[in-house]
Amino acid sequence: MAVFANPLTQQITDFISGIGIPVRAGEIPDNVILPGILIDKGILVVDETKLKYPGDLLHEAGHLAVMDGTQRNILCNDVSKNAGDEIAALAWSWAALVHLNLKPEVVFHPDGYKGESDWLINIFSNGSNLGVPLLQWMGLTAEPSKAEQLGWNAFPQMQRWLRE
Repeated sequence: MAVFANPLTQQITDFISGIGIPVRAGEIPDNVILPGILIDKGILVVDETKLKYPGDLLHEAGHLAVMDGTQRNILCNDVSKNAGDEIAALAWSWAALVHLNLKPEVVFHPDGYKGESDWLINIFSNGSNLGVPLLQWMGLTAEPSKAEQLGWNAFPQMQRWLRE
């Protein structure tokens, strides 16, 4: 298991590894989408010397988690251009930060999300189901109104963390 100096990075990577997404420390070039983070064949590679926001790890892990399990281990770099995958990764990230008892700003920081981080924090804090129907379709959690009927955990609690 990878070891990191920043306790927040360690907490987040321990969680990510614990749910079944491999994490390793390594050198990453400067020309990646998020500083200090690279996805290499389904492995989340972290260059702590370049990592600007540890919470970005949860969002990238969210992309891996919502990908079809047969595709996860072949993904490299930019994991998806699909808007649905992005929305599902946003909801997954929210569930993960709630699970880890982190402040929303750890993931939804002002330098990310095209200036919409405050909006995202507001809608998820107020119980929005943004992306939750997709997570339900993937078998990861249930919309609160359907949880009892399905016998599943209601968002933001997860039934499971990885899509099969």
